Amino acid sequence: MSAHGATIEWSRGDQPFTDKRYSRLHRWSFDGGQIVPGSSSPAGVPVPMSDPSAVDPEEAMIASLSSCHMLWFLAFAAGAGLVVDRYVDAATGEMGRNEVGRSWLAKVTLNPVTTFSGRRPDQAELDALHHKAHEHCDMANSVKTDIVVQASFGD
Repeated sequence: MSAHGATIEWSRGDQPFTDKRYSRLHRWSFDGGQIVPGSSSPAGVPVPMSDPSAVDPEEAMIASLSSCHMLWFLAFAAGAGLVVDRYVDAATGEMGRNEVGRSWLAKVTLNPVTTFSGRRPDQAELDALHHKAHEHCDMANSVKTDIVVQASFGD
């Protein structure tokens, strides 16, 4: 098994806390040195307590699912002898309520648009590659979120 990690850091500074109007802005630090600003979603905690320019946990989860799927897709496309020039996914997520009324990321829709050089697969082969990528994606296998893939071709 491999281990992965991130350091999440928030500091109150001199702002009040018990009135619940404190900033939710924080930092995510990764082992490669990358630092990403994080915040709660403005959909759940209004601005100025949330920072809409930062990444919220819901966006990060959607990006993680999309990124994992893409990496597996690229590996399987290369294995099939296809040359991928570009891959763009404007992934979206929908929050819902579970059986006990708690909010959760109920559905993620991946919308990958792939541009190929040389041999271009037909839609059936493209869909099969995406299906295989979905089956192998560690992140998709880690969640109960419904993940839908709507694949198309780029120019």
